[in-house]
Amino acid sequence: MNKNTAITIFESLSSAVRLDVYRLLIKMGNEGMVAGEIASTLNVPSTNLSFHLKGLTHSGLINVEQEGRFQRYRANLPLMLGLIAYLTDECCAGKPETCGEFSPESICSQCADSGSGK
Repeated sequence: MNKNTAITIFESLSSAVRLDVYRLLIKMGNEGMVAGEIASTLNVPSTNLSFHLKGLTHSGLINVEQEGRFQRYRANLPLMLGLIAYLTDECCAGKPETCGEFSPESICSQCADSGSGK
């Protein structure tokens, strides 16, 4: 990951609604959710949600897959792990042993198993 990609991700998450959507999709893991479920869970009007889903998709934070009449949204877990790795790359003054265990498994076992982000 590079600085510009990280900036794009943080810009996308600077909206409270987008942050709520992203955290919800992380919680749902590989199952993801369709737009109507997201709107209902977060009590966000569908028209507003559509705008935010487009922004999250454009930044790469979420993936979308067509399922008949619906679109299923999932958090791009590998991108999230890449961002965390980018942020912690030079953690602890270059002495990683002082930071403790840090791996995809230490964050979320499901994240470690999701190579495709689906």
